[in-house]
Amino acid sequence: MANTNIDRETLRELADEGNETALDRLADLADSVGDLGELSELLDEGSMHAGFLLTRRAKATGDLRELQRISDAGYDEAGNELERLLKAPADGQRDR
Repeated sequence: MANTNIDRETLRELADEGNETALDRLADLADSVGDLGELSELLDEGSMHAGFLLTRRAKATGDLRELQRISDAGYDEAGNELERLLKAPADGQRDR
């Protein structure tokens, strides 16, 4: 059986060479330890998986500014989620 315990340095080298799967694995590792800085850097490098993970976190906390930043960085689903939250009626108010 192959060794699946790949080190971060190897993943980074592969990602730098354009391997999207390695970029996704780096995003998963960063997410697992709560490293939002690294996730943001990975999004800036073009990792849509990092965008997904950041959007999930921002959505859970209702962080509208972060959703806007993620959307601006190129992850469209963050913009969709931001629009959904902005259009939702405020608590205690009815649609008129």
